[in-house]
Amino acid sequence: MNKRHATFLMIGYTLLLLYWMFFGFGRHAPDQDTPYRYNVIPLRTITDFATMRIGTVIDQWINLPGNIAVFVPFGLLIPMMCNVRLLPFAGGFALFILLLELLQLVTRRGTFDVDDIILNTLGACLGYVGLHSVLHLWARKK
Repeated sequence: MNKRHATFLMIGYTLLLLYWMFFGFGRHAPDQDTPYRYNVIPLRTITDFATMRIGTVIDQWINLPGNIAVFVPFGLLIPMMCNVRLLPFAGGFALFILLLELLQLVTRRGTFDVDDIILNTLGACLGYVGLHSVLHLWARKK
């Protein structure tokens, strides 16, 4: 895949995720009385879902593996668009997700959750490592 294709896919996928984060899944424009929803304690939401303190089994799959898997494509596409090392990639991606989470908080169209930043960044890093592993194996075979 060349840079142009990766960029096209990246733009489309990013727009889809932004829709899901701010308008999808029954989200609607908040009124004045809508409270701010947030979690700033690392691993709280992850632990609550993993131990079934909150949600159902379907909620577990949406929140835990879902928040990882849906961001794997970024780890595949961004390195195809530009040459970037893992740590700067992870830091920049975490910052980008932090901004999106803050935007969800301010607009009240979701929940600011530090665990989402952790899971989303983990997903992107898994995509990055997976891509580089496959490329390394491919180069060794040649």
